[in-house]
Amino acid sequence: MSLLEFSHVSFTRENRTIVNDLSLSIEAGDFLSIVGPSGSGKSTLLRLCCHLISPTEGTIRFHGQDLMRFNPMELRKQISYCFQMPYLFGDTVRNNLEYPFLLRNQPVDPDRLEELFAAFQMSTNNLEKEIQNLSGGEKQRIALMRSIVFRPEILLLDEVTSALDVANTQIVEKVIEALNQAGITILWITHNPEQSRKYANKILTIDTGEVRSLEAIR
Repeated sequence: MSLLEFSHVSFTRENRTIVNDLSLSIEAGDFLSIVGPSGSGKSTLLRLCCHLISPTEGTIRFHGQDLMRFNPMELRKQISYCFQMPYLFGDTVRNNLEYPFLLRNQPVDPDRLEELFAAFQMSTNNLEKEIQNLSGGEKQRIALMRSIVFRPEILLLDEVTSALDVANTQIVEKVIEALNQAGITILWITHNPEQSRKYANKILTIDTGEVRSLEAIR
């Protein structure tokens, strides 16, 4: 049984079909790179995966059950989405990284926070940094860290390295590769052809909201 399955899914907004009759099976442990022209429906696909939006037609199943029947808040603990434009809240980095613990009514684990900062080669001194003083690249890394404080089953990534320099892109890529090797299923939108093939086992090409190809490369 597939971990996540789309069956004839369409999404229409304001009389415009953004995703059209899309069928797709994603297996546990997949690293799926999603490629295609701007405006082809890639980000819409990720939003459908975690019930940020609902399909106009068709069915999405998670662990064989209709995704629409899951409590959205509980679902997003299992399927985490990191946006292309990072959104941070509160005043400090600490506010953002402690939030997943508060959401689960669990005490903050300082060792986990240290582990995350070490993985991204950042200092824990950044915990007290005000988010308004972060660079775009720092905001993206903090948003990604917040997404994986508790390891999800599926991690959805929407061009998360687009604001990073080469060195930090490599750091983030290594973190994401390690997450996949630990069993987390990755769906990653990228416009970088080299990046799309570097770690993925499958490449999904979408154009005008439809699957043009699904290529197994490993």
